[in-house]
Amino acid sequence: MSTEQDVRAWLRERGAESIEHPGGTLYAHLGRVHDRLGALGHDPQVQLAGLAHAVYGTDGFDLRLLAVADRAVLRELVGERAENLVYLYGACDRSRTWPALPDTRQVRDRFTGGSHALAPEQVRPFTDLSIVNELDVAEQDPTFVTRHGAYFRALFAAWAPLASPAVLAEARRILG
Repeated sequence: MSTEQDVRAWLRERGAESIEHPGGTLYAHLGRVHDRLGALGHDPQVQLAGLAHAVYGTDGFDLRLLAVADRAVLRELVGERAENLVYLYGACDRSRTWPALPDTRQVRDRFTGGSHALAPEQVRPFTDLSIVNELDVAEQDPTFVTRHGAYFRALFAAWAPLASPAVLAEARRILG
């Protein structure tokens, strides 16, 4: 089996197919994020991070498939680079990170209260994963753009120097 297949099997074993999420299940959402990151030009490690991005829970979906203390389990499955991105995404305190991200390039950690400076090679994958996640929710929830569109259009415009052109184009297409 491929690493992607292994991760998909692991997610099913952890119950991701039975957890409700906009558009069906958490498992379906994770798969769509993985697929969209690939379609928008990201390498397999970033795609794997997209496939596992919510395993530690997130600031917007705090249901854990794996305890943060067990990071080695995911690292063994997806590799160090992908797991680091999953951790950063899950740990992100959105209200303290997102507005300042273009200036600080730091993630405020909701698990520890500390912060992590993004390495230059982490900035675009972190930003694009954050955007792609929200775009998937926007496509699955018909009220999302009405309720949150203005906020995300402004946020993603501020993130333009950090994000890939393909992801920004996708955000404009979906959010208007």
